[in-house]
Amino acid sequence: MVAPPAGARPGWSRRAQYGLFFTLIATIAGIVVGLIMLVSSLVAPSSYAAVRGAALDITAPITGSMRSVTMTVRGLTSGAGDYWDAARQNDQLRHDNRAMLQRMIEAEAIQLENAQLKAVLQLREHSREAVATGRIVGSSFESPRRFAVLSAGSGDGVSVGMPVRTNAGLVGRVAEVGRFASRILLISDRASIVPARLLRGGRPAISTGRGDGTLDIRPLEVGRNPFRIGDLLMTSGTGGIYPPLVPVAKIIRLDDDGAIAIPLADPSSSSFAIVERPFEPLAEQPPPPPPAPKKLTAKP
Repeated sequence: MVAPPAGARPGWSRRAQYGLFFTLIATIAGIVVGLIMLVSSLVAPSSYAAVRGAALDITAPITGSMRSVTMTVRGLTSGAGDYWDAARQNDQLRHDNRAMLQRMIEAEAIQLENAQLKAVLQLREHSREAVATGRIVGSSFESPRRFAVLSAGSGDGVSVGMPVRTNAGLVGRVAEVGRFASRILLISDRASIVPARLLRGGRPAISTGRGDGTLDIRPLEVGRNPFRIGDLLMTSGTGGIYPPLVPVAKIIRLDDDGAIAIPLADPSSSSFAIVERPFEPLAEQPPPPPPAPKKLTAKP
């Protein structure tokens, strides 16, 4: 094994020695310069002002650059925060708008329901044979059989065959009765036949349901088609059940010997209806004429 040469330091290079030496020199020089500047600032502050100005000129661009970077980072941070805050506020505004719209719809629905109920109550006040008032809770539109469900039953005095109407017009008649609800056969059902009369001229007609929400109107008199688009029909009272002068339908289309009409009372848009007693034409007798005045005879 060969021994290392004399005077060599194992694990220590000359470059490392030079680096350590220059580092020590730079540290000492920095301390000396700092002391000189400290003494100059204390002894001659006016002379040191030039040095501070030069140092300020040198460090100002660096400080400005660092400030720009800081402001940019701060702007990005605050911008992101403002964006998320604006997004949160927009979500809240959309939620508030939806809630306000829902409240407006509910208020309009309540107002409409109150108007319908008021109209029904007024109708009941003018109806001599009103039995019960109920809410229309359902109606069929998909099948040819047209029914509606009314929240009034035998417990309220309702029985099969009673006519049902709203403030808009005739709905139909009671087909089935439960304790608390009734099934109403609508006038648009195929099994429904309503004796009617034209409001214009009073010509008699027959209304028959078509099963599709419309009515088939046929005149009783043979001859020229008496109907016009827009004509209104009302019940005639013929045959009983339906009282006279109740609005029934409006004609929307003419055919060869009749017309097609739509009911004026729509169960899907009506909230309340009243049930009346069946109309009995024989019971509607005119009042007897007043007795003739007695003749006065002169006494002899």
